[in-house]
Amino acid sequence: MQSKKIYKSVALLGLALPATVVAQQAKKDQVMVNQGEISVAEGGVMSTIYDFDNTKEGYVKNDGTVYYYSNFNNDNIYDHSTNAKGSKAVFTPFEEAKGAQRITGSQPSNFFDVVLDNPTKDMAFDLKNEANVRGSVDFKDGIIKVDSLAGMLTFHQGAKALKPTDRSHAEGYVEKIGNEEFQYPKGDKGLYRYARITAPENVKDAYEGKYNLDDKNFFRARSAKSGVINLLDEREYWTVDKGSDNSKGDIMLTLSWDERTTPKELLVNPEKELHIVRWDAKQQLWVDEGGVVDLEKKEITTPTSVKGYGFFTLATVNTDLILDGDIVIYNLVSPDGDGKNDYFIIDNINRFPNNTVEIYNRWGVKVYDTKSYDSAGNVFRGYSDGRVTVNKGEKLPTGTYFYIVSYEYKDASGSRMIKKSGYLHLESNK
Repeated sequence: MQSKKIYKSVALLGLALPATVVAQQAKKDQVMVNQGEISVAEGGVMSTIYDFDNTKEGYVKNDGTVYYYSNFNNDNIYDHSTNAKGSKAVFTPFEEAKGAQRITGSQPSNFFDVVLDNPTKDMAFDLKNEANVRGSVDFKDGIIKVDSLAGMLTFHQGAKALKPTDRSHAEGYVEKIGNEEFQYPKGDKGLYRYARITAPENVKDAYEGKYNLDDKNFFRARSAKSGVINLLDEREYWTVDKGSDNSKGDIMLTLSWDERTTPKELLVNPEKELHIVRWDAKQQLWVDEGGVVDLEKKEITTPTSVKGYGFFTLATVNTDLILDGDIVIYNLVSPDGDGKNDYFIIDNINRFPNNTVEIYNRWGVKVYDTKSYDSAGNVFRGYSDGRVTVNKGEKLPTGTYFYIVSYEYKDASGSRMIKKSGYLHLESNK
């Protein structure tokens, strides 16, 4: 049976007061229970070597520093004043104590600064609570595992992740809310493998991130890839998703490579061949998101905002199939509604709105033409369409067609028109 010390009201004004429990049982059987109000003023210090339980009747306002040497549970209000930048919660074991510290509770816990300092290997902190951070998380020592069902570690506007390493990072989903660049302090199986996003448009935009290592079943179920992709990094993947439907902005994504996790075959010529790829759930295949490589930092960044969200990894690409501006033209169209090649796909063409697409049948008759392709649903789906095409609106028969794609490309040398022509195969069941 646990021994409980019940607090109805505690106010600390610049004092250092350890919370003690008078009983004969071992420390692991003690609980500091709050059923009233605990207020730690700026400059005040409180500590408890026992489990801390803020009950459904409890209220905690921490504007000072609180040391939690054991487990933490919050079932009501745990908060700080709006401008209390001296508010800090330190999670660390007492003296030579060992084992993971549990951070649980049915209600969100609002922290300013958090310090994680527990040398326990594999899992030092078990987060089964919604932990909101508005200052920083200092990853001194120990991995915090975010429970997939009951946990969430959220960094709000202005919040920072300080010094994450292999020894100390977050394993599981981490959320960022705000319109500023953020580097996710995430990893898996004892390895820190961050992802970074550029600043989204709105202060309320939310993005979630997670890293997974050596999940073979994941890649068995997701093996298909677009024709431009050669070798796929099947050891690791990153998840980046919008955290809510209200997130309207878009981001550029930066990933890194690490010789301990990234297959060496992908790193033969990373500056030329390495790209970021994304699993397209609709098409059920990996698609190219492009990439600008920083060899010194071992990082790669999408050249523009990502075209979708979900799962990302690294891959080498066939540069011979990539035109200026990372344009990739796919030559199979099978509009059967299965989400794969349902239309004439030209990756990244919408980055260059001054473009035209023309398609001709084998007799040289134009069957499709449009300007600013793929800007407003104007894509080729196997039907005759255009200003001067024959039999407009008619479903075209299966066969080989000829395309001409032209677009204006601008770089440091100026502006020029690029034209690419080739054959595409239409499978229309007609």
